[in-house]
Order: sequence, then structure tokens, then C-alpha cells
Amino acid sequence: MIKHIVIWNVRGESEEERKASALNLKLRFEGLIGEVPGLVSLEVGIDFSRVPYACDVVLYSEFTDKASLAAYAEHPAHLRVRQELEGVRTARYQVDYEV
Repeated sequence: MIKHIVIWNVRGESEEERKASALNLKLRFEGLIGEVPGLVSLEVGIDFSRVPYACDVVLYSEFTDKASLAAYAEHPAHLRVRQELEGVRTARYQVDYEV
């Protein structure tokens, strides 16, 4: 099983704008559920702590194997979401690991 975790900060001049950006990101990625072969599970969480060192959004997903994760990176639905969110993210961090 492959775990794929991505954490973002999102653009927004106010707290309300950042919340809207985070929710948009969440809804777009959740739309990939059932569209990508090998994607076993996906969840997106929006931070509520607002501590200074926290990021805004986290994506947690599981894939059957490394090949499925690699295919996800190039899948048309995933590429569409990435394009739709262009300019929304201000920082991105990622960890992929195998269990």
C-alpha cells in the first residue's frame, strides 16, 4: 500500500477568502474519487487550528502500488484538477511512503 500526503497553503487576502480557496481545493480533489484506477481512498481536510505553523489543507490518499501513484500523477482527471487550481496554492509539501 502506498500513502500519498500533500499539504498546501492557499491564497486569500482574508480568512474568508482562504477558507473559500481551501474548500474549492477540497471539493475538486474529492471529485477524483472513483475516477482514478488504483486510488483506494482519498480524503481532504481543512485546518481549523490556525496556529502560525499550520498549513491550510491536507490531502491523504492511498494507492495500491507505486505504479498506480505514478499513473495518478498523469491521469487526465488529476491534471484537470491541478490546472483548475493553478494560482490557488501558495505552498505545497508532499510525502509518499510505502507500508
